[in-house]
Amino acid sequence: MKNIVQNILNGINVDQLRDTIDLVKKDSENAIFKFRAKTEWIEAGQSKTEIKDFYGVKQENRSNSKPFIIDGDEPSVLLGSDIAPNAVEMVLHALGSCLTVGFVYNASMIEININSLTFDLEGELDLQSFLGLADEIRPGYRMIKVKVHTDTDGTDEQIYELMRHVKKTSPVLDMLTNSVPVKIEMVKPS
Repeated sequence: MKNIVQNILNGINVDQLRDTIDLVKKDSENAIFKFRAKTEWIEAGQSKTEIKDFYGVKQENRSNSKPFIIDGDEPSVLLGSDIAPNAVEMVLHALGSCLTVGFVYNASMIEININSLTFDLEGELDLQSFLGLADEIRPGYRMIKVKVHTDTDGTDEQIYELMRHVKKTSPVLDMLTNSVPVKIEMVKPS
């Protein structure tokens, strides 16, 4: 029996990542993904989001046997029960998670070993617009600060270049810094 040695770095199968990149190079339609979520109101500020199937690599993907469930709520000062993060906190989670994946995958491709990696994120917003008190104030984050703490075997120059690359290629960072069309359709119960 032949032993197959996998090229694993930072928990990433680098050969499989390269194969995925080659698959997209051969046919850019393989890069089109459609992710879906269904959010249901529970009570007060509580909601539940279910995430299961998605479209990618030119086919429906139904590999998850059970859906991922993400609970949402508001802190008690905003009339919630404080049993789960609120939506703007989940945006910070999405950004931190996306930056983490980008950093780890790209570091692995250039053979940088990561000993530790942490992103500290802080978003600031003004609730006056959300509360209907000031139309001229943006309701969303007006600033998000990110501090990156990492211990790697890469040089400082490699790490700064890696982070510049991650900033250019992060889908969530792109969504937060560029306008994304959002179409909302009201559907009445039948």
